[in-house]
Order: sequence, then structure tokens, then C-alpha cells
Amino acid sequence: MKVTAKRSINAKPLTAEAFAPFGDVIDVANAKRALPINHGHTTRYDDIAGIDVHDEGGDVCVSIFRSTPMNPVIIRLMERHPLGSQAFIPLGRRPYLVVVAPSGDFDAAKIKVFHASGAQGVNYAKGVWHHFLLALEETSDFLVIDRAGPGDNLDEIVLPENQQFTIET
Repeated sequence: MKVTAKRSINAKPLTAEAFAPFGDVIDVANAKRALPINHGHTTRYDDIAGIDVHDEGGDVCVSIFRSTPMNPVIIRLMERHPLGSQAFIPLGRRPYLVVVAPSGDFDAAKIKVFHASGAQGVNYAKGVWHHFLLALEETSDFLVIDRAGPGDNLDEIVLPENQQFTIET
């Protein structure tokens, strides 16, 4: 059985400006400050993402997520984390897709799709709707900085069939 969706969205390149309504692009180009350290053998890039996880007693949780590519890429659900931001940093330098919609009441017409290089991470702002990780070329690992702690920090919606879509990469 061939699975298809009624509409498709083209993925746009991930840039700090285009992604700003949804959070931060984690990339050395977006650092607020670059400092030489370790006797000049290392450059430290500071303040490249605003980690926001402390609502209702939350704390920072660092994990690795392993994502397997989907073929075809059909978007059927979205999720958000109302109590904390969520950052994803690719570990294998492989490209991936980022699917987001503004925080607040979910509006499928406002979904944006970005094509991230393997050198870019994303930090979803608190409450921003997003799809789970979408590896493209092969199974990929991501370092994740997330919220752990009390409270309900996951809202998930299944899109009605007429709002589901495929992604053109």
C-alpha cells in the first residue's frame, strides 16, 4: 500500500532569521561572543541558545536521541513542550528536517519546514509546536538538552487527514 498525503511543503534552508520566531539556530555563526581559549588551540563560542527549563521546578536533562529516517516523510502529528525549551544538536554532521509552527493554538497553515545542515542544531522555544526528529540520509544521533522534572511538559496532536502533508527535500 503506497502512503501519500494530500499536500506537500518544500523545506527551506535553516537560517537564524527564518527560525527566530520558533527559537534559536545552534551554530557558531550565531554566537554572541567568540573567545580563544586553551592557549589559542580552541575557540569557545558563547551564548548560542537560550535554554529555558526551570518552570515548575524543572532541571536540565542531557540525552542522546537516535533518529531513523522515514520514507516517505509524512507529517501526521505535532508536539510542544509548554514548560521548557528543547535543543537538538546533530552528532554525525548529517542533514535533517525541522518542522515547526508558532506557539499558542495550533494552526496547520502556519507550519514551516527547514532543511538543517549537519553543522546546525536547533533550540525550540518553550511552547513551539514541532515534529519529532527527522533524520534524512541514515540513522543519526542528536545530543538533546531538554527539561526533566515535575509537571506535564508534553502536548501532542494528531493532524486530521486533510492537514497531513509530505515534505519535498
